Amino acid sequence: MRKLKVTNQRFVIVTGQSGAGKSQVIRFFEDIGYFCVDNLPLQLLTKFARMYKQPGGQIKRVALVIDIREGLIFDRMPRILEEVKKLGIEPEILFLEAHDDVLLRRFSETRRSHPWRSKETNISDNIIEEKNKLRDIKGLANLIINTSDLSIKALKNRIFQHFAPEKNKNMLSVTVTAFGFKYGLPLDADLVMDLRFLPNPFYIRELRSLSGRDKHVKEYVLARNEAREFLEKFFALLDFLLPKYIEERKTYLNIAVGCTGGKHRSVVISDEIAAHLSAGGLEVQTLYRDMGKE
Repeated sequence: MRKLKVTNQRFVIVTGQSGAGKSQVIRFFEDIGYFCVDNLPLQLLTKFARMYKQPGGQIKRVALVIDIREGLIFDRMPRILEEVKKLGIEPEILFLEAHDDVLLRRFSETRRSHPWRSKETNISDNIIEEKNKLRDIKGLANLIINTSDLSIKALKNRIFQHFAPEKNKNMLSVTVTAFGFKYGLPLDADLVMDLRFLPNPFYIRELRSLSGRDKHVKEYVLARNEAREFLEKFFALLDFLLPKYIEERKTYLNIAVGCTGGKHRSVVISDEIAAHLSAGGLEVQTLYRDMGKE
């Protein structure tokens, strides 16, 4: 994966798996002032790039969606990208992906057929085949985003932080994700904390059905000396780390806080972490990924 350049003149190509969110993402680019084209034919990419480079051109930031509905993408995209580079443009590739089961659910919910679907195959087979064929293109990407666990708001935040004009990037954006280990780690986690050393409210009959947003669960968790000591030490670590991340121009940080089921301890501690960071002037959002699961 190639490092993204930070500049106010951007030529972004959005591609990736069908159902991973390309159409949604291109709307986010529009929101931050990009000239956007959805599903640009690959053979027109070089022509569009020449127009973009014309002297006196007013378009500074471009985002183009190219997807696999055009079979040429697999064989010709590397060569066409080289043609674009010869024009003095450094294209940035944003690759979107998601878990197979998530893509299958999305196609089922929207009742859309996969672009590659035929009478002889099913959607699951199409998803796997497409993923395999996109492997080389994924290797060319500057940025890969897995949208499986991202809300619309979180996905929009990721696009804004990576691609918004530099004048809008004055601070680090932080997401604190409460999750359950039994459902797997968040794929885009930067820091992971395991809270399974704390007593589990699940085993308290009065608290089992409640979540960490309930004051009784919160009081139970935070009453423990080890919980307060953990927060004190973790706050100190974050206060040390975050200025270093900002110095290195990191614009997005996902702090994943896990317990067994993602319903009690991780939710309480995530809220405490988010409150601490917000008090320090940072832009923070909290995600409760598994709170509603059984």
